[in-house]
Amino acid sequence: MNTALLVAYDGTNFSGWQVQANGRTVQGELERAIQEAFGSFSRVTGSGRTDAGVHAAGQVCNFALADEIKISPGRIADALNAKLPPDVRVLESAAAPETFDACRSAKKKTYRYSVYFSRRENPLLERYAVRVEGKYDLPLMRACARLLEGEHDFSAFSATGSSVKTTVRTVYSLSLGEREECGVPVLETDICGNGFLYNMVRIIAGALLACGCGKISAEAISRALECGDRELLGKTMPAKGLTLLRAEYEADPFGKTAG
Repeated sequence: MNTALLVAYDGTNFSGWQVQANGRTVQGELERAIQEAFGSFSRVTGSGRTDAGVHAAGQVCNFALADEIKISPGRIADALNAKLPPDVRVLESAAAPETFDACRSAKKKTYRYSVYFSRRENPLLERYAVRVEGKYDLPLMRACARLLEGEHDFSAFSATGSSVKTTVRTVYSLSLGEREECGVPVLETDICGNGFLYNMVRIIAGALLACGCGKISAEAISRALECGDRELLGKTMPAKGLTLLRAEYEADPFGKTAG
């Protein structure tokens, strides 16, 4: 049975999603839990490979459960959670069509990058957001975000050395929202696209923040988009501020549709 899982994890103590020879990974923990719960190994495929330190609220993955194992699809989550460490949990489990592949079937993915503005570190915010000092121009940042929506060559917004067939991606929406938590402003950048280059979301978040704080101009972001010059942009933001919010499918096993 092809089985789909909706997974959340705190990426702080993980070396990323993908199994590695040395290092604790989310994929590795899930595969170990499957082995212990059901007595056989099965490879787990994720909707995307999050980096070390990156979190997920709605990672989707799938694996093949042996037909001789008799368990209702909805109870698979409970069986795996009994074997998983506390920083990763299966929120939902469901039977999926044999053609469903969590990676190749995904139509959209949405990430959130969070920063908070404070002179000093706040331990209640530090784990999932990056501390920044100073003030920011939110209307300017939102205007810059609109420049990045649509289909573009995002080569300037990718880590150097990454090898992909094309650096063209489509950003369906890029929004910035602010709220107050623990008495300080928290700025959240949400980006939805059909796929992302290596470090693309963290570079976009850094560029928008640098522009909003007066470190680079809006024109620099526009020029980088046109000419592909990574040097025109701000720094790549730390991994801990990034969370995979959700992956969307035309008709996914959890009864949701791509919006």
